[in-house]
Amino acid sequence: MSFLDRINENNVWHPEHFRHWVVDGCRVGRIRHDLVPQLKKLGDSFVIEDDAVHLHPRFTTFSARTAAMDDVLRRLEEDGIVKGRRNEYYPVTRKFSEPPFLQMERAGVPAFGVRAFGVHMNGYVRRKDGIHMWIGRRAKDKPTYPGMLDNTVAGGQPIGISLRDNLIKECQEEANIPEAMARQAVAVGSITYTLEASDGLKPDVQFCYDLELPEGFTPKNTDGEIEEFFLWPIEKVAEVVETTQEFKFNCNLVIIDFLVRHGLLPPDHPDYVEICQGLKR
Repeated sequence: MSFLDRINENNVWHPEHFRHWVVDGCRVGRIRHDLVPQLKKLGDSFVIEDDAVHLHPRFTTFSARTAAMDDVLRRLEEDGIVKGRRNEYYPVTRKFSEPPFLQMERAGVPAFGVRAFGVHMNGYVRRKDGIHMWIGRRAKDKPTYPGMLDNTVAGGQPIGISLRDNLIKECQEEANIPEAMARQAVAVGSITYTLEASDGLKPDVQFCYDLELPEGFTPKNTDGEIEEFFLWPIEKVAEVVETTQEFKFNCNLVIIDFLVRHGLLPPDHPDYVEICQGLKR
């Protein structure tokens, strides 16, 4: 196993399994061919072609498109196709800076191959013997990736809130990091990947942050999503990422990015160029 393996695991998908999902003449996602028969049963919400599924053009406004897709998702939930509703809405857009065409409940986003955005933060401590990083373990009853290792703080990006405000909210909920401390987090870039998963396609963007925490601070979860935290030497974090699949898939990328930026994964590493390029697929 290697760092490059972790990157490649986040970028496995087969274009021939999908057809375009089109809203207002723009491709905003991809839908698996095997979902199309279910969509045909939902009345005339869609115009279905051999290579594309169009949201019906009669839905011309943000609110009308949102209402139409909310009805679709609820019916797919009744059929057991979409699971895990959290009443949290994501923007449907081609890029983060673009006004959204509509909003969708996050559980349905992969089924329609919509690009989701998120914030991930590395919380770390500098000691005399080097950098240590706070690692979380996801709760065993969490609906997605239960019991796996996670970044210090991470969360999806809902519609209607800024990246910074979302990060502050997630810091409070996941690690009880006070707002004043959370505001010291430094935006350090983004990672991108495209992964075909059991629930659909994830062509996602994660905005990355670093936060140097004081020696005496210990994260404490407040929303029940993280079971425990560990403060590990960065060498142990790197080894677990490189040699296991214990971390939630995309958290590996956030940590690899940290290792590159802090010079802990040096340029003479045999996979260095491929690793740097692989974080931006």
